Amino acid sequence: MASAFAHALVALAMGKTIKNRELGWRELGLGAFCSVLPDFDVMGFYFGIQYGDLWGHRGMTHSILFAVLLAGGLVALWYRGRPATAMAGLYLYFFFCTLSHGVLDAMTDGGLGVAFFSPFDTTRYFFPARPVLVSPIGIGEFFSEYGVRVLASEAVWIVLPSLALFLLVRGIQLLWPAKAVAPPS
Repeated sequence: MASAFAHALVALAMGKTIKNRELGWRELGLGAFCSVLPDFDVMGFYFGIQYGDLWGHRGMTHSILFAVLLAGGLVALWYRGRPATAMAGLYLYFFFCTLSHGVLDAMTDGGLGVAFFSPFDTTRYFFPARPVLVSPIGIGEFFSEYGVRVLASEAVWIVLPSLALFLLVRGIQLLWPAKAVAPPS
């Protein structure tokens, strides 16, 4: 897995890249939460759930269906009174934040892969290029030489591309600002 830091940073970068008044700090925080929530599946180890099981690590909680359901649940619970376009935008943001977790994990060099299509297909997948060092599951292992190497790998393969994309999109927004549309008279 990529570290929780990398997952949350990607969610924040996605949220801050798009200028949208619906994405306040509460929504950005929920997006960061969505991006790290799939790794709560590691608690299954304490209950005897095996890594490769449906609910094992990188299983159901890393799937596209989980991202669909989590985003829908958040919007239904906290944003149902908003206009439909606002709800759709928030849904897409939470969906992509959650989905980004599995995408980043499929770029790591360890584990069993990601069950993107679970529960319909429990096959685990990796991307052909896997440049990100797999993060240790325990917090204590971050304070080691390997933990530093993981963070350096994430800086190169996750942080820098996220920052570059953010700057590129914001630069384009500055060069070509959206024109205000006058209301019909």
